[in-house]
Amino acid sequence: MNSQISTPTAELTQRLSATPRGARLARRLTAHQLASWGYPHDGEVNDTAQHVVAELAANAVTHGRVPGRDFELRLLLLPEETLRIEVSDARGDRRLRFATAGDEVDEGGRGLILVSLLSRTWGVRERAVGKTVWAELPLRSTGRGTRRPCRRKPGPAD
Repeated sequence: MNSQISTPTAELTQRLSATPRGARLARRLTAHQLASWGYPHDGEVNDTAQHVVAELAANAVTHGRVPGRDFELRLLLLPEETLRIEVSDARGDRRLRFATAGDEVDEGGRGLILVSLLSRTWGVRERAVGKTVWAELPLRSTGRGTRRPCRRKPGPAD
């Protein structure tokens, strides 16, 4: 089934300021929303979604910012056990920059490599004003371990 036309089973849409604070808030909002949908903060799905949102939101506020305009975060639970993440910005005149392994890139261009590695599929959709960058993540664990060690607690004594 084409996920572009799938009807979501749950949805969150939030406009945020196109600032570093707004990008951090997008990540925190994602963690909280996924936990409320049954994907705990310390789980693989939640962690992966936070990383993808962090990269897309950082790109929106760094490269897609238009003064006085917000960016939008949209999370959709799709029936095919898929999470669709969409981040929309107001800047449609700048194309995405996707660095490859041989590129000489100082600071930017690597975030989309992370998005492509963490997501099942991703892409860009033009809008009347701006663009939407989206990524889809599987909601089943990949078996890489569903828990991260907590750095605040000491490990077991040997």
